[in-house]
Amino acid sequence: MRLCRIKHAGREEVAFYFEEGCLPLSVAAERTGGVISASRTLVDYLPGGTERTAVLQIQQRLESLGMGEWSDSLLPAGEATGGVRLRVPIESPGKILLLAGNYSKHIEEGGGKAEEREKTFPYVFMKPPATTLTHPGDPVRIPSVSPNEIDWELELGVVIGRRCFGVSEAEALEYVAGYTIVNDISDRAFHPNAQRNERPKDQFFDWLHGKWHDTFCPMGPCVLPADELSDPQQLRLTLTINGQVEQEGSTSQMVFPVAAVIAFISSFVTLQPGDIISTGTPHGVGKAKGRFLKPGDEMSGTIERIGTLHNPVAASE
Repeated sequence: MRLCRIKHAGREEVAFYFEEGCLPLSVAAERTGGVISASRTLVDYLPGGTERTAVLQIQQRLESLGMGEWSDSLLPAGEATGGVRLRVPIESPGKILLLAGNYSKHIEEGGGKAEEREKTFPYVFMKPPATTLTHPGDPVRIPSVSPNEIDWELELGVVIGRRCFGVSEAEALEYVAGYTIVNDISDRAFHPNAQRNERPKDQFFDWLHGKWHDTFCPMGPCVLPADELSDPQQLRLTLTINGQVEQEGSTSQMVFPVAAVIAFISSFVTLQPGDIISTGTPHGVGKAKGRFLKPGDEMSGTIERIGTLHNPVAASE
């Protein structure tokens, strides 16, 4: 069963996630006679975490009872219904590492040429978690400093569950706690100081700084535990803007699959529990079509078996 973080009645807690609503783990334990310890992080309830065995026991009891026996305890999403507010699944990841150009068609739609995996390596950059992470349902803000070319990028997010350094591709998936959805919002036209003197590295830093605006990393709505997904390379991805499909693809189209990405990063960076790796976006971004986000738009990013991440777009505050 998928897990999420919710805010309800003034407190935050971990819950099972269903399309019909959320079932707090504390309530699920009470309904099944299980025992669950309170924790500060959802990672503890995922594979590799201290509470995973307890979660699986509760989950098995729920399944044996049948949903009809406990569906009355589901909390709907949305404050307007008296329900819960979904939170980003991992509250304070130490690192958010993202891939650029990990789908061949996305590279080509941007005017580039996709190289063979054996002749290249993954491009990895970072986003600051404290200011870019955005809860499901919360708005992505169009930055007033550069409002005209704000773009979407639907991506599979990987949650690390155990300390990981120098692992091989063959063993890399053993360090994954679960999978979530990330929308790597990007400013395609950020050019600080219009009167500047051009320097050789300006374009690179324009691109990098365009990833860092506040609210530019929506994530959620839940995490699919890694022990419930044997192969992360067979998931469909679909993103819509105002109901119109803009991106369609499959994780099978990655140049560097999840395991290879973890092996590469861990060869020189220690990955810690709760770190997030966002694995790149398929083709269909707005830049290739000359269409960009504007206040009032509604984004919905869906990844098969995980769920759908909804976020509106709003003007800067």
